Amino acid sequence: QMQVLIVLTSHDRLGNTGDKTGYWLWNFSPQLEEFCAPYYVFKDAGAKITVASPKGGQPPVDPKSEVEPFLTAYTQRFAQDEEAKKVVAETIRLEQALDACASYDALFFPGGHGPLWDLADSSVNLKLIQSFWTAQKPIGAVCHGPAVLVKAVAADGTPIVKGKRVTGFTNAEEQAVGLAKEVPWLLEEALKNKGADFSGIQDWAPHVVCHGKLITGQNPASSEQTAKELVRAVTC
Repeated sequence: QMQVLIVLTSHDRLGNTGDKTGYWLWNFSPQLEEFCAPYYVFKDAGAKITVASPKGGQPPVDPKSEVEPFLTAYTQRFAQDEEAKKVVAETIRLEQALDACASYDALFFPGGHGPLWDLADSSVNLKLIQSFWTAQKPIGAVCHGPAVLVKAVAADGTPIVKGKRVTGFTNAEEQAVGLAKEVPWLLEEALKNKGADFSGIQDWAPHVVCHGKLITGQNPASSEQTAKELVRAVTC
């Protein structure tokens, strides 16, 4: 049975705005969400799913993702899925995930702005990514999820994204949501500075980039396809 590890942020404050953030549970209707769509793609593919976060327990949900017009049909499935809600409410700590990393087949990072503040700098998370990379296991990330790759390095110290084709939330999309000056750094710019071959298309359009075992999606609309490519990378 395929085993997938999903890592969520534990950070709940959006810079100096005073606004709350977290991981993005739902997405712009009728497109698909960054956590729920991948969760059900993995589940429907027969995977056993483990969810981890830096602090463990219930991770914060970006409150903007739970109100109209961000709700989707997937909210109905998740709202009625007690097993899924229990998995999310009882996330394991990253240290536990690192200890058990040999048992997982793939690693996935949803977005939300939270990862820019905690997961991107977490030494435990960076060790987790390096372990998957060294073992040549697929790593997927969508929207702001690729922030975790900015400081990630291979065992020889080379940035994982150097020379790799990747995507993620673009500078234009960050500016469009009015948060370009609130985030600690712009994802597109940071990935390019690490030597990544970054590509983005029009704002909010689905865009997924695969480079070997590294799979990235540009924005929330790319969530489902990013997850499907991750499953394909495990099974091929």
